[in-house]
Amino acid sequence: MKTLRMSMIMILGAAIMLSSCSSLNKTQKGAGVGVVAGGAMGAVIGKVAGNTAMGAIIGAAVGGATGAVIGHKMDKQAEEIKKTVPDAKVERVGEGIVVEFSSNILFAFDKSALSAEAKTNLEKLVKVLNTYPDTDIEVQGHTDDKGTEAYNKKLSERRASAVSVYLEGNGISGNRISIKGFGESVPKYDNNTDAGRTQNRRVEFLITANEKMKAEAAKEAGK
Repeated sequence: MKTLRMSMIMILGAAIMLSSCSSLNKTQKGAGVGVVAGGAMGAVIGKVAGNTAMGAIIGAAVGGATGAVIGHKMDKQAEEIKKTVPDAKVERVGEGIVVEFSSNILFAFDKSALSAEAKTNLEKLVKVLNTYPDTDIEVQGHTDDKGTEAYNKKLSERRASAVSVYLEGNGISGNRISIKGFGESVPKYDNNTDAGRTQNRRVEFLITANEKMKAEAAKEAGK
């Protein structure tokens, strides 16, 4: 099933790239893909992949030479997060970054109040986020499939909200932050095992370029 799902992602990606190529200039082709069909296609890919973070970042992509400049900036930020927050899983996706915390690092079981360990880890992340202010941050909450769908959705929303409040309380502008709670609807791991359920109880941070970074990247790409 996983192999089939990834094959579908590759087919979708190839179709997008082929449909985009005719509109790219030489500089954009050299830099990589152009704009990847926007939020709608990003959502489709994210759903197929079981990865809403991937879909959202693909949907926010600028593409072309500007996207390449943004990607370079994100490379640097991602490396800094990896060094500063070793308990987090950090992944570069397209023109953005996904930072994943297992919820057992942030919360007690079935709770939405941040633990002392959570605050220590988030404080480390905040330092990097404040160093790179020209980004938007989407906080996504997820759960395993134990309990009802309605309860899990509310729990994921409360957890995402708790993280957002902590970020704002530690210097991150509220204008940069948005939250979403997906409950059990988008499992990334196997809910048939204890280890998989633990991993599905996660909070993800989607870090993407804001309008200021995009404008500056466009100027740099045009030089």
